[in-house]
Amino acid sequence: MPTPAIFTSIINSYLPEPHASLLNGIIFGVSLKTTKVFYNQLKIVGLLHLVVLSGTNITLLAAVISSISQFLGKQLSILLTILIIILFTIFVGPQAPIIRAAFMGILTLVAILAERKNYVLYGLFLSLIFVCLFWPQWLKTVSLWLSYGATLGIILFGQTSSKNELWREVKISLAAQVFTTPIIFFYFKQISLIALLSNLLIVELIAPLTILGFLTAVLGKINYFLGLIPSYICYGLLTYMVWVIETLSKIPWVFIQF
Repeated sequence: MPTPAIFTSIINSYLPEPHASLLNGIIFGVSLKTTKVFYNQLKIVGLLHLVVLSGTNITLLAAVISSISQFLGKQLSILLTILIIILFTIFVGPQAPIIRAAFMGILTLVAILAERKNYVLYGLFLSLIFVCLFWPQWLKTVSLWLSYGATLGIILFGQTSSKNELWREVKISLAAQVFTTPIIFFYFKQISLIALLSNLLIVELIAPLTILGFLTAVLGKINYFLGLIPSYICYGLLTYMVWVIETLSKIPWVFIQF
């Protein structure tokens, strides 16, 4: 059994559907294993990207490892973070969004280690060259272009100096939506008019669900009872997410398909 499948089966033992599929998608990018009705609801509200690895995991993982390893000193902390990013990439398997995020994350950490200025846009371009050299077949996949489109939008227009957290989230979500909507239309001939709202309503849940989901999977692998508490919290957060998806999908005239 592949390594991620070992942990997805643990998530499945704690959570019902569609909660388990959502969490496995957020953490491991596993294909949605639930009803066609719920799949269509995700399309309508523009949240289908939840069950596709976006690279956000790499960013969160790097932030957590850097934070808890600060006592080791700057150099060791950075080297450990790079190692964890590489191991995680191997663990989930090479996928376009993960490779992009890992490449850019490692490039940023190396720049910090070498005390050089990091140019994020340049890193994004280099990561695309890297993908073209080793996985040219990915250039035909929608996940690659969605990942690069969202990242480019956030780099160019998602940055803000405002201390208002709500405005910050709105700007980041809007920047990502503007750059990914044409790609979604090109590949799927569909547009969700409510995607920005639905993303804003659930965006704050992704980080805690990623961390708590990993804890559930790892602790549950050691002993079922160890994973119970984080799984209960995940269930509560996912229940709210499912409610948002089901409620917003019932609003008429918010989804256009050609």
